[in-house]
Amino acid sequence: MGELVLGLAIGLVIAIVASFIAFRKGIEHRKRIAEAEIGSAEQEKARILIEAEKAAENKKREVLLEAKEEIHRSRVELERDIKERRIEFQRLERRLVQKEETLDKKLEMLERKEEALNKKAKEIEALQEETVEIQKKQLAELERISNLSVEEAKEYLLKTVENEVKHEAAALIKDVEARTKEEADRIAREIISIAIQKCAADHVSETTVSVVPLPNDEMKGRIIGREGRNIRTLETLTGIDLIIDDTPEAVILSGFDPIRREVARIALEKLIIDGRIHPARIEEMVEKARKEVENTIRQEGDRAAFETGVHGLHPELIRLLGKLKFRTSYGQNVLNHSIEVAHLAGVMAAELGVDIATAKRAGLLHDIGKAVDHEVEGSHVTIGADLARKYKESEEVVNAIMAHHGDTEASSIIAVLVQAADSISAARPGARRETLETYIKRLEKLEEIANSFAGVEKSYAIQAGREIRIMVKPEDVSDEDIVIKARDIVKRIEEELEYPGQIKVTVLRETRAIEYAK
Repeated sequence: MGELVLGLAIGLVIAIVASFIAFRKGIEHRKRIAEAEIGSAEQEKARILIEAEKAAENKKREVLLEAKEEIHRSRVELERDIKERRIEFQRLERRLVQKEETLDKKLEMLERKEEALNKKAKEIEALQEETVEIQKKQLAELERISNLSVEEAKEYLLKTVENEVKHEAAALIKDVEARTKEEADRIAREIISIAIQKCAADHVSETTVSVVPLPNDEMKGRIIGREGRNIRTLETLTGIDLIIDDTPEAVILSGFDPIRREVARIALEKLIIDGRIHPARIEEMVEKARKEVENTIRQEGDRAAFETGVHGLHPELIRLLGKLKFRTSYGQNVLNHSIEVAHLAGVMAAELGVDIATAKRAGLLHDIGKAVDHEVEGSHVTIGADLARKYKESEEVVNAIMAHHGDTEASSIIAVLVQAADSISAARPGARRETLETYIKRLEKLEEIANSFAGVEKSYAIQAGREIRIMVKPEDVSDEDIVIKARDIVKRIEEELEYPGQIKVTVLRETRAIEYAK
Protein backbone atom coordinates (compact mmCIF):
# COMPACT_ATOMS: atom_id res chain seq x y z
CA MET A 1 0.00 0.00 0.00
CA GLY A 2 2.82 2.34 0.90
CA GLU A 3 4.61 1.48 -2.27
CA LEU A 4 1.53 2.37 -4.36
CA VAL A 5 1.24 5.76 -2.79
CA LEU A 6 4.91 6.39 -3.34
CA GLY A 7 4.64 5.42 -7.01
CA LEU A 8 1.69 7.76 -7.52
CA ALA A 9 3.59 10.59 -5.89
CA ILE A 10 6.63 9.98 -8.03
CA GLY A 11 4.45 9.85 -11.20
CA LEU A 12 2.72 13.09 -10.20
CA VAL A 13 6.09 14.81 -9.67
CA ILE A 14 7.33 13.58 -13.02
CA ALA A 15 4.14 14.82 -14.74
CA ILE A 16 4.51 18.27 -13.15
CA VAL A 17 8.17 18.50 -14.13
CA ALA A 18 7.33 17.41 -17.68
CA SER A 19 4.52 19.98 -17.91
CA PHE A 20 6.84 22.76 -16.68
CA ILE A 21 9.50 21.79 -19.20
CA ALA A 22 6.91 21.76 -22.01
CA PHE A 23 5.59 25.12 -20.89
CA ARG A 24 9.11 26.60 -20.93
CA LYS A 25 9.77 25.23 -24.39
CA GLY A 26 6.43 26.62 -25.67
CA ILE A 27 7.29 30.04 -24.31
CA GLU A 28 10.72 29.93 -25.96
CA HIS A 29 9.16 28.78 -29.24
CA ARG A 30 6.63 31.58 -29.26
CA LYS A 31 9.36 34.06 -28.35
CA ARG A 32 11.45 32.89 -31.31
CA ILE A 33 8.39 33.24 -33.63
CA ALA A 34 7.65 36.73 -32.30
CA GLU A 35 11.28 37.76 -32.72
CA ALA A 36 11.21 36.40 -36.27
CA GLU A 37 8.03 38.38 -37.07
CA ILE A 38 9.47 41.54 -35.50
CA GLY A 39 12.59 41.14 -37.61
CA SER A 40 10.51 40.66 -40.75
CA ALA A 41 8.42 43.78 -39.93
CA GLU A 42 11.62 45.80 -39.40
CA GLN A 43 12.87 44.65 -42.81
CA GLU A 44 9.52 45.54 -44.45
CA LYS A 45 9.61 48.94 -42.77
CA ALA A 46 13.12 49.54 -44.04
CA ARG A 47 12.12 48.44 -47.51
CA ILE A 48 9.04 50.75 -47.55
CA LEU A 49 11.14 53.68 -46.34
CA ILE A 50 13.69 53.07 -49.08
CA GLU A 51 10.97 52.87 -51.76
CA ALA A 52 9.30 56.04 -50.40
CA GLU A 53 12.59 57.90 -50.56
CA LYS A 54 13.12 56.72 -54.12
CA ALA A 55 9.56 57.76 -55.12
CA ALA A 56 10.01 61.17 -53.46
CA GLU A 57 13.30 61.62 -55.26
CA ASN A 58 11.71 60.69 -58.61
CA LYS A 59 8.77 63.06 -57.96
CA LYS A 60 11.18 65.80 -57.07
CA ARG A 61 13.11 65.28 -60.31
CA GLU A 62 9.83 65.29 -62.31
CA VAL A 63 8.64 68.52 -60.67
CA LEU A 64 11.99 70.15 -61.28
CA LEU A 65 11.92 69.00 -64.90
CA GLU A 66 8.38 70.33 -65.44
CA ALA A 67 9.34 73.63 -63.78
CA LYS A 68 12.35 73.93 -66.07
CA GLU A 69 10.18 73.18 -69.13
CA GLU A 70 7.58 75.76 -68.02
CA ILE A 71 10.30 78.35 -67.48
CA HIS A 72 11.68 77.55 -70.94
CA ARG A 73 8.24 77.90 -72.59
CA SER A 74 7.60 81.19 -70.78
CA ARG A 75 10.99 82.47 -71.85
CA VAL A 76 10.31 81.49 -75.50
CA GLU A 77 6.86 83.13 -75.47
CA LEU A 78 8.27 86.24 -73.84
CA GLU A 79 11.05 86.48 -76.41
CA ARG A 80 8.53 86.01 -79.25
CA ASP A 81 6.24 88.68 -77.77
CA ILE A 82 9.18 91.06 -77.36
CA LYS A 83 10.23 90.39 -80.96
CA GLU A 84 6.71 91.04 -82.26
CA ARG A 85 6.45 94.26 -80.25
CA ARG A 86 9.84 95.37 -81.52
CA ILE A 87 8.70 94.75 -85.12
CA GLU A 88 5.46 96.65 -84.45
CA PHE A 89 7.35 99.57 -82.92
CA GLN A 90 9.69 99.64 -85.93
CA ARG A 91 6.70 99.64 -88.30
CA LEU A 92 5.04 102.48 -86.37
CA GLU A 93 8.32 104.39 -86.37
CA ARG A 94 8.60 104.03 -90.16
CA ARG A 95 4.98 105.22 -90.56
CA LEU A 96 5.66 108.24 -88.36
CA VAL A 97 8.73 109.11 -90.39
CA GLN A 98 6.74 108.78 -93.64
CA LYS A 99 3.92 110.94 -92.26
CA GLU A 100 6.43 113.54 -91.12
CA GLU A 101 7.93 113.65 -94.60
CA THR A 102 4.44 113.91 -96.15
CA LEU A 103 3.51 116.77 -93.81
CA ASP A 104 6.70 118.58 -94.69
CA LYS A 105 5.90 118.27 -98.38
CA LYS A 106 2.32 119.47 -97.85
CA LEU A 107 3.53 122.43 -95.77
CA GLU A 108 5.95 123.40 -98.51
CA MET A 109 3.17 123.08 -101.11
CA LEU A 110 0.83 125.25 -99.00
CA GLU A 111 3.50 127.93 -98.69
CA ARG A 112 3.92 127.99 -102.47
CA LYS A 113 0.13 128.20 -102.94
CA GLU A 114 -0.05 131.05 -100.41
CA GLU A 115 2.57 132.99 -102.32
CA ALA A 116 0.67 132.41 -105.57
CA LEU A 117 -2.61 133.53 -103.96
CA ASN A 118 -1.01 136.71 -102.60
CA LYS A 119 0.30 137.46 -106.07
CA LYS A 120 -3.15 136.88 -107.61
CA ALA A 121 -4.79 139.05 -104.94
CA LYS A 122 -2.54 141.95 -105.88
CA GLU A 123 -3.35 141.41 -109.57
CA ILE A 124 -7.10 141.33 -108.81
CA GLU A 125 -6.84 144.53 -106.79
CA ALA A 126 -5.14 146.24 -109.69
CA LEU A 127 -7.80 144.96 -112.09
CA GLN A 128 -10.58 146.23 -109.80
CA GLU A 129 -9.08 149.72 -109.79
CA GLU A 130 -8.77 149.59 -113.57
CA THR A 131 -12.40 148.38 -113.85
CA VAL A 132 -13.66 151.32 -111.76
CA GLU A 133 -11.90 153.77 -114.05
CA ILE A 134 -13.33 152.06 -117.15
CA GLN A 135 -16.86 152.16 -115.69
CA LYS A 136 -16.54 155.89 -115.01
CA LYS A 137 -15.42 156.51 -118.59
CA GLN A 138 -18.25 154.32 -119.99
CA LEU A 139 -20.86 156.14 -117.89
CA ALA A 140 -19.64 159.53 -119.12
CA GLU A 141 -19.71 158.28 -122.74
CA LEU A 142 -23.27 156.91 -122.32
CA GLU A 143 -24.49 160.24 -120.93
CA ARG A 144 -22.93 162.03 -123.88
CA ILE A 145 -24.41 159.65 -126.50
CA SER A 146 -27.96 159.44 -124.99
CA ASN A 147 -28.20 163.10 -123.94
CA LEU A 148 -29.61 161.80 -120.64
CA SER A 149 -28.22 162.13 -117.17
CA VAL A 150 -28.11 159.18 -114.77
CA GLU A 151 -31.24 160.33 -112.95
CA GLU A 152 -33.19 160.80 -116.21
CA ALA A 153 -32.17 157.33 -117.40
CA LYS A 154 -33.32 155.80 -114.09
CA GLU A 155 -36.72 157.52 -114.36
CA TYR A 156 -37.19 156.26 -117.93
CA LEU A 157 -36.33 152.67 -116.97
CA LEU A 158 -38.66 152.76 -113.95
CA LYS A 159 -41.60 153.88 -116.10
CA THR A 160 -40.91 151.14 -118.64
CA VAL A 161 -40.66 148.46 -115.92
CA GLU A 162 -43.84 149.80 -114.26
CA ASN A 163 -45.85 149.38 -117.47
CA GLU A 164 -44.52 145.82 -117.98
CA VAL A 165 -45.28 144.89 -114.36
CA LYS A 166 -48.86 146.20 -114.64
CA HIS A 167 -49.42 144.06 -117.72
CA GLU A 168 -47.93 140.94 -116.10
CA ALA A 169 -49.90 141.61 -112.88
CA ALA A 170 -53.16 141.74 -114.82
CA ALA A 171 -52.35 138.44 -116.54
CA LEU A 172 -51.33 136.89 -113.22
CA ILE A 173 -54.56 138.02 -111.53
CA LYS A 174 -56.58 136.48 -114.34
CA ASP A 175 -54.64 133.20 -114.07
CA VAL A 176 -55.04 133.12 -110.27
CA GLU A 177 -58.78 133.67 -110.61
CA ALA A 178 -59.07 130.77 -113.08
CA ARG A 179 -57.00 128.44 -110.87
CA THR A 180 -58.93 129.51 -107.78
CA LYS A 181 -62.18 128.65 -109.52
CA GLU A 182 -60.85 125.23 -110.52
CA GLU A 183 -59.59 124.61 -106.98
CA ALA A 184 -62.96 125.63 -105.56
CA ASP A 185 -64.71 123.14 -107.88
CA ARG A 186 -62.30 120.40 -106.82
CA ILE A 187 -62.80 121.12 -103.11
CA ALA A 188 -66.58 121.15 -103.65
CA ARG A 189 -66.46 117.72 -105.33
CA GLU A 190 -64.26 116.43 -102.52
CA ILE A 191 -66.67 117.69 -99.85
CA ILE A 192 -69.59 116.06 -101.69
CA SER A 193 -67.70 112.75 -101.96
CA ILE A 194 -66.89 112.79 -98.24
CA ALA A 195 -70.49 113.68 -97.41
CA ILE A 196 -72.03 110.81 -99.41
CA GLN A 197 -69.77 108.11 -98.08
CA LYS A 198 -70.96 106.06 -95.13
CA CYS A 199 -67.64 104.82 -93.87
CA ALA A 200 -64.56 106.43 -92.41
CA ALA A 201 -61.02 105.12 -92.44
CA ASP A 202 -57.86 106.11 -90.68
CA HIS A 203 -54.80 106.90 -92.73
CA VAL A 204 -51.35 106.56 -91.23
CA SER A 205 -48.45 107.81 -93.26
CA GLU A 206 -45.95 105.03 -93.74
CA THR A 207 -42.33 105.75 -92.86
CA THR A 208 -39.12 104.19 -94.05
CA VAL A 209 -37.78 103.38 -90.58
CA SER A 210 -38.69 101.05 -87.71
CA VAL A 211 -37.47 101.34 -84.14
CA VAL A 212 -36.56 98.20 -82.16
CA PRO A 213 -36.34 98.72 -78.37
CA LEU A 214 -33.39 97.18 -76.51
CA PRO A 215 -33.31 95.92 -72.91
CA ASN A 216 -30.11 97.89 -72.31
CA ASP A 217 -27.38 99.76 -74.20
CA GLU A 218 -24.97 96.83 -73.73
CA MET A 219 -27.03 94.93 -76.31
CA LYS A 220 -25.87 97.39 -79.01
CA GLY A 221 -22.34 96.02 -78.79
CA ARG A 222 -23.58 92.44 -79.10
CA ILE A 223 -25.68 93.38 -82.15
CA ILE A 224 -22.65 94.99 -83.82
CA GLY A 225 -20.46 91.96 -83.00
CA ARG A 226 -16.72 91.54 -83.23
CA GLU A 227 -15.40 93.91 -85.91
CA GLY A 228 -19.03 94.50 -86.99
CA ARG A 229 -19.60 90.97 -88.33
CA ASN A 230 -23.08 90.58 -86.79
CA ILE A 231 -24.50 93.86 -88.10
CA ARG A 232 -22.96 93.23 -91.53
CA THR A 233 -24.54 89.77 -91.68
CA LEU A 234 -27.97 91.12 -90.69
CA GLU A 235 -27.78 93.95 -93.24
CA THR A 236 -26.60 91.58 -95.98
CA LEU A 237 -29.34 89.00 -95.35
CA THR A 238 -32.21 91.51 -95.06
CA GLY A 239 -31.12 94.43 -97.22
CA ILE A 240 -32.01 96.80 -94.39
CA ASP A 241 -29.68 99.41 -92.92
CA LEU A 242 -29.22 99.24 -89.11
CA ILE A 243 -28.59 102.63 -87.50
CA ILE A 244 -27.02 102.33 -84.06
CA ASP A 245 -26.45 105.81 -82.66
CA ASP A 246 -26.78 107.62 -79.33
CA THR A 247 -30.51 106.89 -79.08
CA PRO A 248 -30.85 105.20 -75.67
CA GLU A 249 -31.92 101.54 -75.69
CA ALA A 250 -33.08 101.54 -79.33
CA VAL A 251 -31.91 100.47 -82.80
CA ILE A 252 -33.32 102.06 -85.96
CA LEU A 253 -33.99 99.93 -89.05
CA SER A 254 -33.95 101.97 -92.26
CA GLY A 255 -35.16 100.69 -95.63
CA PHE A 256 -37.77 101.56 -98.25
CA ASP A 257 -39.13 97.99 -98.62
CA PRO A 258 -41.61 97.40 -95.76
CA ILE A 259 -41.51 93.60 -96.09
CA ARG A 260 -37.73 93.48 -95.77
CA ARG A 261 -37.90 95.97 -92.91
CA GLU A 262 -40.52 93.82 -91.12
CA VAL A 263 -38.35 90.69 -91.60
CA ALA A 264 -35.37 92.54 -90.13
CA ARG A 265 -37.43 93.84 -87.19
CA ILE A 266 -38.82 90.41 -86.27
CA ALA A 267 -35.41 88.72 -86.68
CA LEU A 268 -33.70 91.33 -84.49
CA GLU A 269 -36.36 91.06 -81.78
CA LYS A 270 -35.99 87.27 -81.77
CA LEU A 271 -32.20 87.56 -81.52
CA ILE A 272 -32.51 89.99 -78.59
CA ILE A 273 -34.84 87.61 -76.74
CA ASP A 274 -32.70 84.57 -77.55
CA GLY A 275 -29.45 86.29 -76.54
CA ARG A 276 -27.26 84.20 -78.89
CA ILE A 277 -26.17 86.66 -81.57
CA HIS A 278 -23.71 85.35 -84.16
CA PRO A 279 -23.81 84.99 -87.98
CA ALA A 280 -25.16 81.43 -88.06
CA ARG A 281 -27.90 82.28 -85.55
CA ILE A 282 -28.73 85.45 -87.49
CA GLU A 283 -29.25 83.42 -90.68
CA GLU A 284 -31.56 81.06 -88.81
CA MET A 285 -33.59 83.88 -87.26
CA VAL A 286 -33.91 85.77 -90.55
CA GLU A 287 -35.30 82.63 -92.19
CA LYS A 288 -37.79 82.18 -89.34
CA ALA A 289 -38.79 85.85 -89.62
CA ARG A 290 -39.42 85.43 -93.36
CA LYS A 291 -41.76 82.52 -92.66
CA GLU A 292 -43.50 84.52 -89.95
CA VAL A 293 -44.01 87.48 -92.31
CA GLU A 294 -45.39 85.07 -94.93
CA ASN A 295 -47.92 83.82 -92.37
CA THR A 296 -48.81 87.43 -91.52
CA ILE A 297 -49.39 88.13 -95.22
CA ARG A 298 -51.88 85.26 -95.47
CA GLN A 299 -53.64 86.31 -92.26
CA GLU A 300 -53.97 89.90 -93.49
CA GLY A 301 -55.41 88.66 -96.79
CA ASP A 302 -57.97 86.54 -94.94
CA ARG A 303 -58.81 89.50 -92.69
CA ALA A 304 -59.39 91.82 -95.66
CA ALA A 305 -61.67 89.30 -97.37
CA PHE A 306 -63.61 88.68 -94.15
CA GLU A 307 -63.89 92.37 -93.29
CA THR A 308 -65.33 93.27 -96.70
CA GLY A 309 -67.50 90.17 -96.95
CA VAL A 310 -65.87 88.99 -100.18
CA HIS A 311 -65.89 85.19 -100.35
CA GLY A 312 -64.61 82.55 -102.74
CA LEU A 313 -61.33 84.27 -103.62
CA HIS A 314 -58.49 82.14 -104.95
CA PRO A 315 -55.84 81.46 -102.23
CA GLU A 316 -53.17 83.20 -104.31
CA LEU A 317 -55.33 86.32 -104.60
CA ILE A 318 -55.76 86.28 -100.82
CA ARG A 319 -51.98 86.05 -100.42
CA LEU A 320 -51.46 88.97 -102.83
CA LEU A 321 -54.00 91.00 -100.85
CA GLY A 322 -51.97 90.30 -97.72
CA LYS A 323 -48.82 91.61 -99.44
CA LEU A 324 -50.60 94.91 -99.99
CA LYS A 325 -50.35 95.50 -96.22
CA PHE A 326 -46.65 96.14 -96.81
CA ARG A 327 -47.20 98.31 -99.91
CA THR A 328 -47.86 102.04 -99.97
CA SER A 329 -49.04 104.38 -102.70
CA TYR A 330 -48.11 108.01 -102.15
CA GLY A 331 -47.79 107.25 -98.43
CA GLN A 332 -51.22 105.52 -98.25
CA ASN A 333 -51.39 101.88 -97.17
CA VAL A 334 -52.69 100.00 -100.24
CA LEU A 335 -54.50 97.25 -98.28
CA ASN A 336 -56.40 99.77 -96.15
CA HIS A 337 -57.13 101.77 -99.31
CA SER A 338 -58.47 98.64 -101.07
CA ILE A 339 -60.71 97.74 -98.11
CA GLU A 340 -62.05 101.30 -98.04
CA VAL A 341 -62.70 101.30 -101.80
CA ALA A 342 -64.61 98.01 -101.39
CA HIS A 343 -66.81 99.52 -98.66
CA LEU A 344 -67.40 102.73 -100.63
CA ALA A 345 -68.28 100.84 -103.82
CA GLY A 346 -70.64 98.60 -101.85
CA VAL A 347 -72.41 101.58 -100.23
CA MET A 348 -72.86 103.38 -103.55
CA ALA A 349 -73.99 100.14 -105.23
CA ALA A 350 -76.63 99.74 -102.51
CA GLU A 351 -77.86 103.30 -103.11
CA LEU A 352 -78.14 102.65 -106.86
CA GLY A 353 -79.57 99.12 -106.58
CA VAL A 354 -76.53 97.46 -108.21
CA ASP A 355 -74.99 94.10 -107.23
CA ILE A 356 -73.27 94.90 -103.91
CA ALA A 357 -71.14 91.72 -103.75
CA THR A 358 -69.62 92.31 -107.20
CA ALA A 359 -68.96 95.98 -106.42
CA LYS A 360 -67.15 95.06 -103.19
CA ARG A 361 -65.18 92.32 -104.97
CA ALA A 362 -64.04 94.68 -107.72
CA GLY A 363 -63.20 97.41 -105.18
CA LEU A 364 -61.12 95.04 -103.07
CA LEU A 365 -59.16 93.72 -106.08
CA HIS A 366 -58.77 96.97 -108.06
CA ASP A 367 -55.15 97.53 -106.91
CA ILE A 368 -54.12 93.85 -106.65
CA GLY A 369 -51.48 94.42 -109.35
CA LYS A 370 -49.47 96.62 -106.96
CA ALA A 371 -48.55 93.49 -104.97
CA VAL A 372 -46.26 92.33 -107.80
CA ASP A 373 -45.74 95.42 -109.99
CA HIS A 374 -42.09 95.58 -108.90
CA GLU A 375 -41.61 91.94 -109.99
CA VAL A 376 -43.57 91.89 -113.29
CA GLU A 377 -43.26 94.24 -116.26
CA GLY A 378 -46.20 96.54 -116.93
CA SER A 379 -48.49 98.91 -115.03
CA HIS A 380 -50.34 97.72 -111.93
CA VAL A 381 -53.64 98.07 -113.88
CA THR A 382 -52.59 95.61 -116.60
CA ILE A 383 -50.95 93.25 -114.08
CA GLY A 384 -54.06 93.28 -111.86
CA ALA A 385 -56.38 92.51 -114.79
CA ASP A 386 -54.16 89.62 -115.89
CA LEU A 387 -54.17 88.21 -112.35
CA ALA A 388 -57.98 88.49 -112.14
CA ARG A 389 -58.37 86.61 -115.42
CA LYS A 390 -55.80 84.00 -114.34
CA TYR A 391 -57.73 83.22 -111.16
CA LYS A 392 -61.14 83.10 -112.90
CA GLU A 393 -62.69 86.41 -111.79
CA SER A 394 -65.71 87.69 -113.73
CA GLU A 395 -65.41 90.08 -116.69
CA GLU A 396 -67.13 92.81 -114.66
CA VAL A 397 -64.36 92.63 -112.06
CA VAL A 398 -61.64 92.55 -114.75
CA ASN A 399 -63.14 95.58 -116.51
CA ALA A 400 -63.42 97.47 -113.21
CA ILE A 401 -59.70 96.85 -112.56
CA MET A 402 -58.78 97.96 -116.11
CA ALA A 403 -60.95 101.10 -115.97
CA HIS A 404 -60.33 102.39 -112.44
CA HIS A 405 -57.68 104.85 -113.72
CA GLY A 406 -59.50 105.64 -116.97
CA ASP A 407 -57.08 103.62 -119.12
CA THR A 408 -59.98 101.55 -120.51
CA GLU A 409 -63.59 102.52 -121.09
CA ALA A 410 -65.94 101.32 -118.35
CA SER A 411 -68.38 98.70 -119.64
CA SER A 412 -70.54 98.47 -116.49
CA ILE A 413 -71.81 100.61 -113.65
CA ILE A 414 -69.58 98.55 -111.31
CA ALA A 415 -66.45 99.90 -113.03
CA VAL A 416 -67.73 103.47 -112.69
CA LEU A 417 -68.44 102.96 -108.97
CA VAL A 418 -64.98 101.51 -108.36
CA GLN A 419 -63.40 104.45 -110.20
CA ALA A 420 -65.41 106.92 -108.08
CA ALA A 421 -64.63 105.06 -104.82
CA ASP A 422 -60.92 104.98 -105.69
CA SER A 423 -60.93 108.74 -106.31
CA ILE A 424 -62.78 109.43 -103.05
CA SER A 425 -60.37 107.31 -101.00
CA ALA A 426 -57.29 108.83 -102.62
CA ALA A 427 -58.53 112.43 -102.56
CA ARG A 428 -59.30 112.58 -98.83
CA PRO A 429 -57.06 115.22 -97.22
CA GLY A 430 -54.03 113.57 -95.65
CA ALA A 431 -54.61 110.24 -97.38
CA ARG A 432 -51.61 110.42 -99.68
CA ARG A 433 -48.24 112.02 -99.79
CA GLU A 434 -46.47 112.24 -103.12
CA THR A 435 -42.92 112.69 -101.86
CA LEU A 436 -42.68 109.26 -100.22
CA GLU A 437 -43.99 107.46 -103.32
CA THR A 438 -41.54 109.29 -105.56
CA TYR A 439 -38.73 108.46 -103.16
CA ILE A 440 -39.65 104.75 -103.03
CA LYS A 441 -39.92 104.53 -106.81
CA ARG A 442 -36.45 106.02 -107.12
CA LEU A 443 -35.06 103.37 -104.74
CA GLU A 444 -36.87 100.60 -106.62
CA LYS A 445 -35.45 101.90 -109.90
CA LEU A 446 -32.00 101.93 -108.30
CA GLU A 447 -32.31 98.23 -107.38
CA GLU A 448 -33.81 97.45 -110.79
CA ILE A 449 -30.78 98.92 -112.56
CA ALA A 450 -28.40 96.88 -110.39
CA ASN A 451 -30.37 93.64 -110.86
CA SER A 452 -30.34 94.05 -114.66
CA PHE A 453 -26.59 93.28 -114.80
CA ALA A 454 -25.45 89.70 -115.39
CA GLY A 455 -24.02 87.92 -112.35
CA VAL A 456 -25.93 90.03 -109.79
CA GLU A 457 -27.62 87.87 -107.15
CA LYS A 458 -29.18 90.51 -104.87
CA SER A 459 -29.12 94.27 -104.48
CA TYR A 460 -30.28 96.49 -101.64
CA ALA A 461 -30.69 100.28 -101.68
CA ILE A 462 -29.89 101.61 -98.21
CA GLN A 463 -28.93 104.84 -96.42
CA ALA A 464 -32.00 106.63 -97.84
CA GLY A 465 -30.83 105.90 -101.37
CA ARG A 466 -27.32 107.24 -100.84
CA GLU A 467 -25.82 103.73 -101.09
CA ILE A 468 -26.59 100.50 -102.92
CA ARG A 469 -25.02 97.19 -101.94
CA ILE A 470 -24.83 94.54 -104.64
CA MET A 471 -24.10 90.84 -104.01
CA VAL A 472 -22.74 89.02 -107.06
CA LYS A 473 -22.50 85.31 -107.78
CA PRO A 474 -18.88 84.27 -107.08
CA GLU A 475 -18.96 81.58 -109.77
CA ASP A 476 -19.94 84.15 -112.46
CA VAL A 477 -18.01 87.25 -111.37
CA SER A 478 -14.32 87.26 -110.43
CA ASP A 479 -12.54 89.62 -108.05
CA GLU A 480 -11.21 91.59 -111.02
CA ASP A 481 -14.64 91.84 -112.64
CA ILE A 482 -16.34 93.49 -109.64
CA VAL A 483 -14.39 96.72 -110.23
CA ILE A 484 -15.63 96.90 -113.83
CA LYS A 485 -19.12 95.88 -112.69
CA ALA A 486 -19.25 98.71 -110.15
CA ARG A 487 -18.12 101.24 -112.77
CA ASP A 488 -20.73 100.05 -115.31
CA ILE A 489 -23.52 100.26 -112.71
CA VAL A 490 -22.44 103.79 -111.76
CA LYS A 491 -22.61 104.87 -115.43
CA ARG A 492 -26.14 103.43 -115.81
CA ILE A 493 -27.30 105.18 -112.65
CA GLU A 494 -25.87 108.50 -113.83
CA GLU A 495 -27.60 108.12 -117.21
CA GLU A 496 -31.05 106.93 -116.07
CA LEU A 497 -31.66 108.45 -112.61
CA GLU A 498 -32.03 111.93 -111.19
CA TYR A 499 -30.95 112.15 -107.56
CA PRO A 500 -29.56 114.65 -105.08
CA GLY A 501 -25.95 114.35 -103.89
CA GLN A 502 -24.11 111.15 -104.75
CA ILE A 503 -24.79 107.41 -104.57
CA LYS A 504 -22.19 104.97 -103.25
CA VAL A 505 -22.11 101.66 -105.18
CA THR A 506 -20.66 98.74 -103.20
CA VAL A 507 -20.20 95.38 -105.01
CA LEU A 508 -19.65 92.38 -102.70
CA ARG A 509 -18.30 88.98 -103.71
CA GLU A 510 -18.34 86.19 -101.12
CA THR A 511 -17.18 82.60 -101.48
CA ARG A 512 -18.36 80.00 -98.96
CA ALA A 513 -17.22 76.42 -98.44
CA ILE A 514 -19.79 74.30 -96.59
CA GLU A 515 -19.40 70.65 -95.59
CA TYR A 516 -21.48 68.46 -93.28
CA ALA A 517 -20.04 66.06 -90.69
CA LYS A 518 -22.07 62.84 -90.64
